[in-house]
Amino acid sequence: MAIWALDLSPGSLFVIVLVATTGFLLSQAIYNVFFHPLRSFPGPLSMRASRVPYCIHIISGRLPFTILELHKRYGSVVRIAPNELVFADARAWKDIMGHRAAGEPEMQKAQVVYRFTAGAPVSILNAPREEHGRMRKQLAHGFSEKSMRSQEPIIMRYVNLLMDRLRENSQGGKSPQDMVKWYNYTTFDIIGDLTFGESFGCLETSHYHPWVTMIFAGIKLGTYSQVARHFPMFQSLIQLGLPSSLQQKRLEHFRLTDEKLLKRIDMGMHRQDLIEGFLRAKDDITVPMSLAQLRMMSSLLIAAGSETTATLLSGVTYLLGKNPEALAKITQEVRTAFSSEEEINFQSVNALQYMLACLDEALRVYPPVPIGMPREVPKGGWTIAGQFVAEDTIVSLYHYALYHNERYFKDAEGFHPERWLGDPRFASDDRELFQPFQLGPRNCIGRNLAYVEMRTILARILWNYNISLADDSQNWMSQQKIYGLWEKDALNVYLTPRGAS
Repeated sequence: MAIWALDLSPGSLFVIVLVATTGFLLSQAIYNVFFHPLRSFPGPLSMRASRVPYCIHIISGRLPFTILELHKRYGSVVRIAPNELVFADARAWKDIMGHRAAGEPEMQKAQVVYRFTAGAPVSILNAPREEHGRMRKQLAHGFSEKSMRSQEPIIMRYVNLLMDRLRENSQGGKSPQDMVKWYNYTTFDIIGDLTFGESFGCLETSHYHPWVTMIFAGIKLGTYSQVARHFPMFQSLIQLGLPSSLQQKRLEHFRLTDEKLLKRIDMGMHRQDLIEGFLRAKDDITVPMSLAQLRMMSSLLIAAGSETTATLLSGVTYLLGKNPEALAKITQEVRTAFSSEEEINFQSVNALQYMLACLDEALRVYPPVPIGMPREVPKGGWTIAGQFVAEDTIVSLYHYALYHNERYFKDAEGFHPERWLGDPRFASDDRELFQPFQLGPRNCIGRNLAYVEMRTILARILWNYNISLADDSQNWMSQQKIYGLWEKDALNVYLTPRGAS
């Protein structure tokens, strides 16, 4: 009996592995282009064949801008990866995210995007349908009208502190202020108090708390982690390559969060804030959460309830600075609506209709969450905007790409608050496409709180100051990239006290 032995040199082995890998990738690309269930949907050949181009666009911070161009070229549905479609059709909002009848499957969040760490507790962001419903009922108590009324003194305390700090630092309008920082200081302090029962002290110290800087550091890191999750074979290698300092920061974040949560728990369960409902059981609707679950939930509340609000305030400040006519109108509205600054409160700001139009237009031009919120098509497939889509397909709509498309919004790159006030010039706008807070059972529960914060803060600033952009911030918006959220530089603004020469 003869035994054959194959003696391979390292060079020969490398060639075999290379050929085998190339053959596998090529066969996969051929399948994706010619035999995949999504083969009939249009899109660039490279993106239909491989996930790699999609990931390159993510890492470059340009994906939403790229998707806008793809919609212009290919139409209302584009295949942006072998198993992913992106839509630009108002019907798709309801088909993807709308309420389902009893027994109908709901499109779950795409786990490759939302399941951040294996074994980690789920949150309201990525929980399955029934668990999400239970969590939302618990969270809804903190966002009720009754709770918001009780929260107003807390929020106004930080708005007042913001105004004090601006007066101290602006030097009568001579020293430009970085409004990105000031808005972030304010919204993080507010949401910190509403979640943990104490602020982060950002306004007091005029610096970011370490907990907040960890949030910012994690946003971009999360983008790279998402890319890694698309390639499981490389994910472990990527994790091994991360510096140990990142793991230490993660553990420190957990420690600080647990410390703040324990302090909040010691305050009792009858403080009408955002997590009261999670700390107590009521009937059979709610159950107490573990510390790990509370940690996940509170971290999400802090990030979602602060950075996005601060981003929109920064965006509307910039857009008003670039559009003097709109700035004059909104300033006049604020200063004629009130006889004193003390009259500006949660109730009175609701009468500022032009301000609401400015905020909505800023949400269109500069959506705080410019990306899509990917869902997975359930078993059996689903019809989206009149087209059948195979099961397990990832689907979404990208806010930035929707709102900057001339097909749906006239002069989409311009800033026109009048489009939300019935101006006939914009009668052709597809307003049903505008869903900055999403829709359906997973829409943004903090919408009303965000609007009242933004209106109150902006009204107080415009009551007190004439604003103008510094020279180095004239192109602030055009210089930004997107890593899940906007990567913002300083927005330097001169705040000249009203009446000053």
